[in-house]
Amino acid sequence: MNESNTMPALDVSGLTRRFRSKVALNDVSLTVPRGCVFGLLGENGAGKTTLIKHVMGLLNAQSGSVAVFGIDPVQDPEGALARIGYLSEDRDIPRWMSINELMRFTQGFYKNWDQAFADELLSIFDLDRTQKIKTLSMGQTAKAGLLVALAHRPDLVVLDEPSSGLDAVVRRHILHAAIRRVAAEGRTVLFSSHLLDEVERVSDYVAIMNNGRVLLCDRLDAILARHCSMVLEFETAHTLPPDLPGVLTCEGSGREWTVLCDGHADIVATQVSSWKARIVERKPPTLEEIFVAVVGKKPSE
Repeated sequence: MNESNTMPALDVSGLTRRFRSKVALNDVSLTVPRGCVFGLLGENGAGKTTLIKHVMGLLNAQSGSVAVFGIDPVQDPEGALARIGYLSEDRDIPRWMSINELMRFTQGFYKNWDQAFADELLSIFDLDRTQKIKTLSMGQTAKAGLLVALAHRPDLVVLDEPSSGLDAVVRRHILHAAIRRVAAEGRTVLFSSHLLDEVERVSDYVAIMNNGRVLLCDRLDAILARHCSMVLEFETAHTLPPDLPGVLTCEGSGREWTVLCDGHADIVATQVSSWKARIVERKPPTLEEIFVAVVGKKPSE
């Protein structure tokens, strides 16, 4: 296969999808480089799952395009899906099978299935290969689904809300034992989540989605570096938020207000003096603070 190593793992351009009167995706464009962990962040209903279904070739683009390593997943599903490991939010795996039967069944679809790696994941996830899927806990079912998504060592791992419904211990296990390990091997992970701390902990790139749109997309470190949180103290009390240029949010009361800036911290700092105020604290914001500033509210837990 003649393929440039600079070709992205995923390239989405101008993707729009409507379901009757509802616009699920609105001119979505993003690029997922190879060898990174790319987090899709947004509330339930933001469009994350609809985007992933297009990546998997489960939905045909009404307008725009989707390419997985340069392959259209609808036009060439075999070529695209052979390079993808997928875990859906509903853990759609045959519940009547045992874990061993699930592995043998999945192996038949992938010529690159690595049984030694599958056995290693069994041990890491503490799963019993003889146990029936229907008897597994929610966390064990997620681990079994992740095992068969990873064992053929796909170039792109796609995880739709991998931690949905799981407790904190299992979430951390999945994130650190699977997602970061896959990326460390030079492969790519695309995962969706509404959990801010989860995305911030493991992602190299982040796209924030809301109402079918991508509102912000960049390297996580660049997003964090570009934003700045400042606490301002004014000489006199204000009943309304001060109108400062370059400020995304402004919260507080009286003499003390906290502002979040996007790339305009120096402009704000210059304006502060003209407002007879001083900066009493200046610090980088959290991803949660940025999300709330961009979307307007925090995702529900």
